Amino acid sequence: MALPGLFPRPRFTGFGPFALTGLEPTLVGGIGRAVRLRDSVRRLAPRLPGVYGLLDAQGQLIYVGKARSLRSRLLSYFVPSRSDKAAAMIGETRRLVWETLPDELAALLRELELIRRWRPRWNVQGQPQRQRRVYLCIGREPAAYAFVTANPPTTARACWGPLPGYRPAREACDRLNDWYRLRDCPEKQVMRFAEQHELFPVTYKPGCIRHELGACLAPCAAACTRAQYAFHVAAARDFLDGRDRTPLEQLQRQIHEAASELQFERAAALLERQQRLEWLWRHLERLREAREISGIYTVAAAQGGQTWYGLKQGMVRRAVSVPTDPNQRQAARADLLRHLAGRSTLGVPALHEIDGVLLVASWFRRFPEQRAAIEPLAKENR
Repeated sequence: MALPGLFPRPRFTGFGPFALTGLEPTLVGGIGRAVRLRDSVRRLAPRLPGVYGLLDAQGQLIYVGKARSLRSRLLSYFVPSRSDKAAAMIGETRRLVWETLPDELAALLRELELIRRWRPRWNVQGQPQRQRRVYLCIGREPAAYAFVTANPPTTARACWGPLPGYRPAREACDRLNDWYRLRDCPEKQVMRFAEQHELFPVTYKPGCIRHELGACLAPCAAACTRAQYAFHVAAARDFLDGRDRTPLEQLQRQIHEAASELQFERAAALLERQQRLEWLWRHLERLREAREISGIYTVAAAQGGQTWYGLKQGMVRRAVSVPTDPNQRQAARADLLRHLAGRSTLGVPALHEIDGVLLVASWFRRFPEQRAAIEPLAKENR
């Protein structure tokens, strides 16, 4: 049974300062039902980038959006051809507010910040913990293997991610262990490598049937040496680091061979393995591309002037309005470089960072020519 008011949301008093700049943009808006709100938009909303918010009768923020042109985007809520969702939101809205920003990228970053801060109930994308993200790690000695976890242990040899969704990540992890014949048994299982000679000959049985199926080297049954097992672990890391697509290529050939021999069940099983590993490769590739983005990104503001965005390993760490005075410009640039030098983010992105990393990656996939506007950081600032 729902208990209204048990966990009340804070009453909206303003968007608050923009974390990247430390400044609080001016908030404008209108009050009333649809007709009065539409009139306020027509009179006041500019054709500039920005973010906007919809508030209900209780004064709670129910939706946050961004726009390349605030006027055009807000007026679209009042046209007959609007979506059912837009109509429902406007039906609840009693106050509409907006703030202008220098450019579209600033609007995207501000929208993500506000969704995470206010958690409006009509927003889906960008909500914290909307999607369970996990990491894929290799570790757990003496015979390392791939495993999925929400909290990577310090004992892990290496870590990749975060990845969207526990179930698809776990399925991809299982296929990875199968392909490279790595164990996936409990940690309490005793490992016995082939070079560990016994005083009297002993025949060990594997702890599961994966060895019989060709999906495990069986380090628990002395069926491989440490060196042989380590070779397979290194091969798995090459795949996860994006250096070797061999599993995907070999699976593709095997699928075609099985289909040509009319072995359709085998082809379907191979296709399932390929799809899981392809999913993993694709997500890790996106993260690798994003993490390579570092530098000072210059963007022209909609009303003139420029903004410097300090990028570090796929994250926007700071935004600075570029001064026109040469001395102030030099000082602002030096301050930005110092800020970036002090914000090293070695390793994988934290869960609270990943949405920002993916936003930046999406921006440069959408505008690949904008890569030329990034000035790489000097070695000491990387």
